[in-house]
Amino acid sequence: MWSNSSSHSFLLTGFPGLEATHHWISVFFFFIYISVLFGNGTLLLLIKEDHSLHEPMYFFLAMLAATDLGMTLTTVPTVLGVLWLDHREIGSAACFSQAYFIHSLSFVESGVLLVMAYDRFIAICNPLRYTCILTNTRIMKIGLGVLMRGFVSVVPPIIPLYFFPYCHSHLLSHAFCFHQDVIKLACADTTFNRLYPVVLIVFIFVLDFLIILISYVLILKTVLSIASREERAKALNTCVSHICCVLVFYVTVIGLSLIHRFGKQVPHIVHLTMSYVYFLFPPLMNPIIYGVKTKQIRNGILHCFTTHRTGT
Repeated sequence: MWSNSSSHSFLLTGFPGLEATHHWISVFFFFIYISVLFGNGTLLLLIKEDHSLHEPMYFFLAMLAATDLGMTLTTVPTVLGVLWLDHREIGSAACFSQAYFIHSLSFVESGVLLVMAYDRFIAICNPLRYTCILTNTRIMKIGLGVLMRGFVSVVPPIIPLYFFPYCHSHLLSHAFCFHQDVIKLACADTTFNRLYPVVLIVFIFVLDFLIILISYVLILKTVLSIASREERAKALNTCVSHICCVLVFYVTVIGLSLIHRFGKQVPHIVHLTMSYVYFLFPPLMNPIIYGVKTKQIRNGILHCFTTHRTGT
């Protein structure tokens, strides 16, 4: 039966064949959820309260933490509703909105990682002009540009979802709404919706990654020209956290893309697992990476706990 998107709901899917263990799986997701909220929330609070962290590098880190929080808050409550309460029905408007925010925030995260690479490039390759180039006004403009690119670029493929007729099963294959999932159910010409995301991936994910790669080639070239071994190590050490976050994000992006494009014979559980790794692993790991690898963040956290204990 044909139906317009505004008059029906979709059904979300947990882990097919593992319904009996959904409650136990939900405990794992809840633990990850709380960890992500705590880790990224702590980073944001620390950067806000500690004036020694009011520098471009940490402002961009705050943007990364806020993006990770947004991604987690957009997806995990729905997943927990499916696994914990068997609340599988989702209205079309809520579904399309969720898909919009999931994909927008993915592009925003890529953009934030790009500007963080730019920050490290200026700090190492042009340190004397660092504060002149990355002024507060310029940081705000860069941040706004990253947000606009992410949120505006995803509008074109989302709008048609509201007008497509849906005559196939309304059963989605994930516990959240994914653009690729929804268009499979549409009984209309979805050529634009299939091709436009590929263009976006090339011009955002691929291009961002290439620019980051070029930035680090130039950074490495500059570092190797430094005479002092100690200074070389110090310069590279400021990049380690960012490199780890870039690898965590883009490895999961590439893994998910390969599974979706070439994994037709791969069990569905692998597709599901990769999608959850993509949405949960970077937000979980980013605050851990910066907490462990960045001395200022580590000292700030220790100072907060020490002050709290002294106060009590």
